[in-house]
Amino acid sequence: MPAADSLPDSRAARAAVAPAIAVRDLVKVYGSGKSAKTALHGVTLDIPRGSFFGLLGPNGAGKSTLINILAGLVRKTSGSAAVWGHDIDTDTRRARAAIGVVPQELNLDPFFTPREALEFQAGLYGVPKAERRSDEILAALGLTDKADAYARTLSGGMRRRLLVAKALVHTPPVLVLDEPTAGVDIELRQQLWAYVRQLNAAGTTVVLTTHYLEEAEALCDHIAIVNHGRIVAHDATPKLLARMDRKDVIVTLDADLAAVPPALDGLGAELLGPRRLRLHYRPSQMPFSSLLTQLQQAGLAIHDLTTQDADLEDLFLELTRSRAA
Repeated sequence: MPAADSLPDSRAARAAVAPAIAVRDLVKVYGSGKSAKTALHGVTLDIPRGSFFGLLGPNGAGKSTLINILAGLVRKTSGSAAVWGHDIDTDTRRARAAIGVVPQELNLDPFFTPREALEFQAGLYGVPKAERRSDEILAALGLTDKADAYARTLSGGMRRRLLVAKALVHTPPVLVLDEPTAGVDIELRQQLWAYVRQLNAAGTTVVLTTHYLEEAEALCDHIAIVNHGRIVAHDATPKLLARMDRKDVIVTLDADLAAVPPALDGLGAELLGPRRLRLHYRPSQMPFSSLLTQLQQAGLAIHDLTTQDADLEDLFLELTRSRAA
């Protein structure tokens, strides 16, 4: 049972059915007067319990502002937010106990060892010594052999993992990862994701912000895209990707082709080489069999053919390029 749920609460019945994170009409304005800048424009968002949720957007979109408000690091201008059923204003202690945040910045005390850092963090959250899991968490993140080394001697990837470890000392039911794999090599990245997947499978709600869109597509079951402080898309990942309604077809020919046949002009055909051709079509408007028919009518002898679905990067670029602030 997550630590936040072990606290006595007369609103337990309500919290049991509440989303992991619930945000309503959230507004954040920095500054005032002519210099005022609105970072969040009335954001409303529910993140389901137990989900692996992607919160994506370009730099400056408002993702970090939203996370910092939930973590109690930034004061909202208006609206409401709750973590694990606990309002961040009226039930602040429980809200903060319900969330662990792994920040982008490598903000570690260079003179603390990993074990000391975890013990200190656990103390800040009031975790009794008998209930602390410092060695268990260090082992899970592959830091046991560095447990007593100063943080300043750790590699960048190990420091990232230590930040994850610090966020887990109070066993929060919600874990927020803000660009957790920036600068991390492939092997360490795979180890980190394997552990986070285990946490998610055990019931921890994971919220991920990342610029590695292929990671988000592979990991997240729900995704919201933020642009200029507004939610521009939010759905289960397969449904979100289905919005693109676009497939690319790469055709390898048996003979060289000097130019695209006029019969294929309507398919946005382009030559990739003397014997390779790329076509675009919308499955909702054209069956694949019709595309094959057009290729045959163009007199092309096909040696090989592959299809490519639109991916999260395509959708991300379409949504964030086409919307103004």
